[in-house]
Amino acid sequence: MKKIVLLRHGESAWNRENRFTGWTDVDLTDKGVEEALKAGELLKAEGFRFGKAYTSYLKRAVRTLNCVLDRLDQEWIPVEKNWRLNEKHYGVLQGLNKSETADPLAEDDPRNPRFDPRYAGIPDEELPRTESLKQTIERALPYWQCVIFPELSVHDAILVVAHGNSLRGIIKHLKGISDAAISELNLPTAVPYVFEFDDKLRLVKDYFLGDPEQIRKLMEAVANQGKK
Repeated sequence: MKKIVLLRHGESAWNRENRFTGWTDVDLTDKGVEEALKAGELLKAEGFRFGKAYTSYLKRAVRTLNCVLDRLDQEWIPVEKNWRLNEKHYGVLQGLNKSETADPLAEDDPRNPRFDPRYAGIPDEELPRTESLKQTIERALPYWQCVIFPELSVHDAILVVAHGNSLRGIIKHLKGISDAAISELNLPTAVPYVFEFDDKLRLVKDYFLGDPEQIRKLMEAVANQGKK
């Protein structure tokens, strides 16, 4: 049985403050670090041994991955970072409380990704100034289809640590979820979501690791973040 584990990063400072984060490079809180370490412990208890891991360019995802691999004692495995796994870009909403409508960043706005050296090698026309969920999925999915998923033929288990909206795109594709339904999927922070595939790489089942009632409460908390 082949497995891919999707993991949203642990709580960040702006998650705690209920702010739109997007591509702003906000770090984990102490709670977020604890969540990431707990995720690693859950995976270790289930006997996961990963052949490769993927994450975004953003610190909160990278640190979560590092914590997980530390707990697994698998820090030696190859890790690939890619901007296509970044969170949805919230434009001028980045840093604001979750209550408004997104507008694109101005070309001279210091939050514009064209000023960030980590995106220097990416064509300017591909760098978003703001994104819808649909656009986030459209830029994440080719990376999933062409890079990550084919590696499952090489490795028995792969770990992907990213963000709520980029992971939504992967889950939408794997489970055939409708456009309307995917916006209602609320991923809790640092809870491993396991997808199992047969030898022909067909999805067999998917499930979260952890206590179902606790996970339900965490998902409800995420859903309530955008409400006044």
